Amino acid sequence: MITLGYSHSTLLIPHSSLHIPHSTLHIMQYELFIARRIYSDKGDKRRVSKPAIQIATAGVAIGLAVMIVSVCIILGFKHTIQDKVIGFGSHIQVADFMTLQTGEQYPIAMNDSMMKVLNNTPGVSHVGRFAMKQGILKTDQDFLGVMLKGIGPEYDTTFIHQNMVEGTIPHFSDQQSSNQLLISQTMADKLRLKTGQRIFAYFIDQNGVRARRFTIAGIYQTNLAQYDQTICFADLHTTVRLNAWEKDQASGAELRVDNLQQLDEVENTIVQNVNRTTDKYGATYSSKTIRELNPQIFSWLDLLDLNIWIILALMISVAGITMISGLLIIILERTTMIGILKALGARNKAIRKTFLWFAVFIIGRGLAVGNIIGIGLVVLQSTTGLVKLNPATYYVSTVPAELNIPLVLALNIATLLISIFILVAPSYLISHIHPAKSMRYE
Repeated sequence: MITLGYSHSTLLIPHSSLHIPHSTLHIMQYELFIARRIYSDKGDKRRVSKPAIQIATAGVAIGLAVMIVSVCIILGFKHTIQDKVIGFGSHIQVADFMTLQTGEQYPIAMNDSMMKVLNNTPGVSHVGRFAMKQGILKTDQDFLGVMLKGIGPEYDTTFIHQNMVEGTIPHFSDQQSSNQLLISQTMADKLRLKTGQRIFAYFIDQNGVRARRFTIAGIYQTNLAQYDQTICFADLHTTVRLNAWEKDQASGAELRVDNLQQLDEVENTIVQNVNRTTDKYGATYSSKTIRELNPQIFSWLDLLDLNIWIILALMISVAGITMISGLLIIILERTTMIGILKALGARNKAIRKTFLWFAVFIIGRGLAVGNIIGIGLVVLQSTTGLVKLNPATYYVSTVPAELNIPLVLALNIATLLISIFILVAPSYLISHIHPAKSMRYE
């Protein structure tokens, strides 16, 4: 057994582990053994390396925690806004060619045969008809322009249920008028309306002015201003009659797909089987995905990915810089030990591996602390909604946090590998330490 002296502390190393660089100690490489002894060595508390190790550990922990929180919040925000937009327009819309190109409402036949074709399309999970009609809601004190969206009994109202504030969702029929209306909280605030109240709606077109009296059945709120300010829901029968269309006509159909990743494939199938065909009234079928219908919103959401990469680059840089400074301090402080190891026959490569293993221990501890902090904050926010936001600005009332375990694991692995890679170059400082000079180093 050999005793090495360095920085007022000792390190016991077996003879057999020194003169054969690639030998093992109980199936453990001696570089790893020495690194573990150095890491667990308490030694002199006045040594400079102690705060350096603590700072390096804190740098890795803070960097990882910030990355986890930032990525989970940005993902949560993207998916929340995306789900709201999809809730109003579904994944794919099939409508008249002119409707999709101009935004004006042109009727298209949505009879049983077309609905069957759309429902049997591979990848499509649900199909619902809809019809749109512009109108004006008027009270004694105020009035408001709205877009009436008529929906049939087959329409998926899950999204509306999730965003209901008060009241109930009536049964929307395609055979008779219920004269019931769902409005947004924004409309209710502007017109001072509550559930159960009645309101007149006026519709102006080439046929003149028509009035309908509706009962407010429920109020929803999504905080997505461009929809909350305009969209109110009624039954399909009422909207089709207000447009003076035939019973089998509608503005179009909204399609939901099983897997959003396969949206383009399903759209291509719709294009091949449905697009450019005509109905019995001479209207031409066409289709668009939700991304094509709302390019501005989805382009804005895609820009958030750039924010993620910027945050990751900054945090990994912080962690890397603190680790580099910490490793250099540790190498300089243990110059005497490095000289003794070289004098005993250890190669530069083996000693570099020792200090890289030592860095792995520091990074590992930092990752553990960072995971506890980062995941803890994400879980706390997702379960309690502790941090609030102004919905008028951010479209959500609380900070959305979505915990993605595979992504968290990927962040851990990437941080570990990149940090070790960054430390390879500074570790070559060991090759410039000469045994004879290091023996006299203080």
